[in-house]
Amino acid sequence: MLRSGGLLGALLALDAVSPALAATRPTASLRSAGAIDAVLGGGVSRNDVAGVVAMAATNNGIVYEGTFGKSNVATGAPMTADTVFWLLSMTKAFTATACMQLIEQGRINLDDDAARYLPELEAPQVLEGFAAEGTPRLRPANRAIKVRHLLTHTSGFTYSIWSEALTRFEQVTGMPDIATCKNAAFTAPLEFDPGERWEYGISMDWVGKLIEAVSDQSLEVYFRENIFAPLGMRDSGFLIGSGQKKRVATFHSRRADGGLEPAPFEMPQRPEFFMGGGGAFSTPRDYMAFLQALLNGGAMGSTRILRPETVALMMQNQIGELNVREMRSAQAPYSRSFDQFPGQPHKWGLSFDINTQPGSNGRSPGSISWAGLLNCYFWLDPVKHVTGALFTQVLPFYDERVVALYGAFERELYAGLA
Repeated sequence: MLRSGGLLGALLALDAVSPALAATRPTASLRSAGAIDAVLGGGVSRNDVAGVVAMAATNNGIVYEGTFGKSNVATGAPMTADTVFWLLSMTKAFTATACMQLIEQGRINLDDDAARYLPELEAPQVLEGFAAEGTPRLRPANRAIKVRHLLTHTSGFTYSIWSEALTRFEQVTGMPDIATCKNAAFTAPLEFDPGERWEYGISMDWVGKLIEAVSDQSLEVYFRENIFAPLGMRDSGFLIGSGQKKRVATFHSRRADGGLEPAPFEMPQRPEFFMGGGGAFSTPRDYMAFLQALLNGGAMGSTRILRPETVALMMQNQIGELNVREMRSAQAPYSRSFDQFPGQPHKWGLSFDINTQPGSNGRSPGSISWAGLLNCYFWLDPVKHVTGALFTQVLPFYDERVVALYGAFERELYAGLA
């Protein structure tokens, strides 16, 4: 495992960056887009999704951009590559990038105690269970939380959606869920000692707090100045404008009969904190510009947001002998149980899932990927030099029909690039 001290010894502060054009129409070679079009169009025809956008790029540029169905079922507005989607956990890639920028600058070290920047983490408590009357039983953690623990989901913090214990803790204490964007959500205990295992949780929300403390800027401003504006991502952020609201894709819940029920959805617009783990919105074209920058070693055209060495570090196993575990659903309306690579060991980088064996749909070992709660997905293959993403707005997470579309999109993309 590479250590941050070695990285910092080799890196200088970021170069000044100039604005870059966001992703546009396909500019590189794909043998045929027809097979992908048929897969995604079929998903709309079967009512697997009301609408879907998929995009892909290689080092040479955009190779696929497909939009199908409706972005707004009430008005009949079509899906476009500039439709606005709530990213939920696909926000984490922005937060990790921002943190790595500060590490490049020597302002944060991966192996520092997180409490050096966030005194609230000085004395973390571990939830051991509940007394007979329901009172939580807590004990002091046996080691400090490091910045590395937060970036790799080995801190001990969890999400209630995938934790029966934290769901119960919220019920008995009245602690709000992190998705409310209320600071009281940060009173959550750990469920295990830092470094003991991998478990998905609010760690990246703490990283967002850390970035704000070190940079003396809100995440909204930091992301805009250091990621979004340099990459030409004009439709990305936490606070959504009136024009962008008109382009938001309709959110749907999957009914028991398999149909789709439209409903309003919006992340809190008067948040007590900006949720680095899941609060941002973006468009497929904006997000693809970001993924292209990562694919190209931290640069998009003449604009550089990270050094190549830093991007390589982010794509390496950072949890040693530990493995990414299945996220078992504790709240079925929000998520099914989730494991991208069942039966295979997979690792975690800074901050991405890493498959150690070939993916079933074409991606190489060592590819990185992740997803958002409303069934948005992306992967980046540094061996075959391709990245792709699929955007919908559906609950529960890991919806079988959307996952099937995502897999078919990936398979046909690799077939078309062969």
